[in-house]
Amino acid sequence: MTADELQTLIEDATADYALGEPVPALEKLTRATAAAPSSFEAWHALAEVNFSLRRLDPALAAAEKAHALRPADLFINTTLSRIWMERGDKARAEHFGAQAKIADWKEQLKNPSA
Repeated sequence: MTADELQTLIEDATADYALGEPVPALEKLTRATAAAPSSFEAWHALAEVNFSLRRLDPALAAAEKAHALRPADLFINTTLSRIWMERGDKARAEHFGAQAKIADWKEQLKNPSA
């Protein structure tokens, strides 16, 4: 699968989910992660769709894959914080929330005019 095909598949899955079609969205994201296991975007999208559907175990598994690829990413740390909060683990939620804040501060320092 080319990078463009992967991006199109992720975008199509996101559109499916936004249009109220979670099953095809999950199928496309599962295909994307199988075809490109190093795609942060595919894993993160899969985590978010699963989380929105309250499928916390698959959401956590996908989020952990994305986090392994980009541990300092603001958005995946936010996602993990939300998942852990929903699962009732406040300490882990706070850990990932703090990591998200650190990532945000670093970005602000790099780009103060934004």
